Amino acid sequence: MKDRALVLGGGGPVGVAWEAGLLAGLRAGGVDVYAADYIQGTSAGSIVGSAVAAKVDLDQVVAFQRATPAASAARPSAPPDLSKLIAFMMRFPPTGEPSIEMRREIGRFSLESPTPTEDQFIAMLSGGLPPGDWPATYACTAVDTESGEFRLWRRADGVPLARAIASSCAVPGIYPAVTIEGRRWMDGGMRSSISIDQAAGYKRVLAVAVIPAIARDRLLPRFEAEAAPVRAAGGEYVLIGPDDASAGAFGPNLMDISRRSAVVEAGLAQGRAEAARIKAFWN
Repeated sequence: MKDRALVLGGGGPVGVAWEAGLLAGLRAGGVDVYAADYIQGTSAGSIVGSAVAAKVDLDQVVAFQRATPAASAARPSAPPDLSKLIAFMMRFPPTGEPSIEMRREIGRFSLESPTPTEDQFIAMLSGGLPPGDWPATYACTAVDTESGEFRLWRRADGVPLARAIASSCAVPGIYPAVTIEGRRWMDGGMRSSISIDQAAGYKRVLAVAVIPAIARDRLLPRFEAEAAPVRAAGGEYVLIGPDDASAGAFGPNLMDISRRSAVVEAGLAQGRAEAARIKAFWN
């Protein structure tokens, strides 16, 4: 059995900041997150996961998250309205993935919504992505807007790294679906915000999930169900969600970039506090 998998979930710019801080805090406490044999990211997790897989200094990632970005056509100054997307996602089943029909419905919403161009979106993301080739240990998730098909992008697929990550981050109604292989792909969170089941076959799976306080009771049973294939294959699974301080720093909108500085500090503090527990499992 393969050894360690790090699985990072979605959560918008707030999730990127929290995951970056959390992993930096864990590493400061002696958890070798760079030792993962497999690193999988969905949406926000695809950005942070690519940095970890490329062994980028997490202190640099934290410093980037502390910076305040300028508003632009691709990055509006006010948090975008997520109400339509949330309405879709509230219809997801309590456990198990949403149906193909529901994913296609969200895909139509994605394709019909006014958004920045693909080039603007990819350029916006590229400044926060690691340089160099696709890391061998890395994968990220996406969903086909027309067929509803789930896809796990890997280096062997020959897709440019920035374009694959953009497809995983293409939040319907906010960012454009991304063209790869002649098809339009949207955020992998339209299948699952974390897709823990894709790490089945690894001995130890550390899952990091952005869980707003208001959604905790709804999401935790889903994540436990997703981890069943990991356990069925003989693996162990540990989930890290936000503690009370981190969840409080998130605010009501995970796309609110103005909260990044406070959120990354909360993540750092939580990572340091969690390090001893996670080190016993991971190292």
